[in-house]
Amino acid sequence: QVHLVESGGGSVQAGRSLKLSCAASGTIGSRYYMGWFRQAPGKEREGVASISVDGSTSYAAPVKGRFTISRDYADDTLYLQMNTLKPEDTAMYFCVAGLWLGSVSDWMKRIDTDKNYRRDMSYWGKGTLVTISS
Repeated sequence: QVHLVESGGGSVQAGRSLKLSCAASGTIGSRYYMGWFRQAPGKEREGVASISVDGSTSYAAPVKGRFTISRDYADDTLYLQMNTLKPEDTAMYFCVAGLWLGSVSDWMKRIDTDKNYRRDMSYWGKGTLVTISS
């Protein structure tokens, strides 16, 4: 069983930075793809960034160039460095882990579109809230 706990959220002004962390317990190691999703009030969930077992990354267009995803295999921790934050980045941010073979971008699409995979083949944290004021 995999257990994910996010931290690092908070309230900051636009232009500032935050770094989210996701501590994983259970048998994560280097076998799982990991990523971040977010959901703003009244909006649909969207993929933010993901990282494969070999370190390949993928980013959603709105965050590309501003956010950086990374993982520490020794500590089983996932990170999201968020720079130049904008009010539209305000959302609950969720950490996700799952088994996958293939491109990291395809993995994010699969999670987003396949409810069975999302339910049975992935693990989610409870989220951390990020609020950006203008």
